[in-house]
Amino acid sequence: MGAARYKLVWFVPEEGLDATREAVFAAGAGRIGFYERCSFISEGTGTFYGGMGTSPAIGEAGREERFPEYRVEVVVPAAAVKAVVDALLDAHPYEEVAYDLYALEEPPA
Repeated sequence: MGAARYKLVWFVPEEGLDATREAVFAAGAGRIGFYERCSFISEGTGTFYGGMGTSPAIGEAGREERFPEYRVEVVVPAAAVKAVVDALLDAHPYEEVAYDLYALEEPPA
């Protein structure tokens, strides 16, 4: 049985794509076997409504925004989860970063 792993997924505009990928890779994400910098990237549309006190990186507070974004997925070893998430948050252009962290299970024996 292998070491515990997680899947980290985040959403980012094009201008933050390379910086966030570089940050999480440097912190230990994206290794599968003997391969490094492994990720999956898909395009989509992000939406939000910035309420009072927000300062959106894209669009304006007080109205619903829709804009192109990327969904990025990487595998993270359990020992690196905190460092990888911290690196993502530091590198991301948004003031509130949308991300998901899923525990991965080993297949049954």
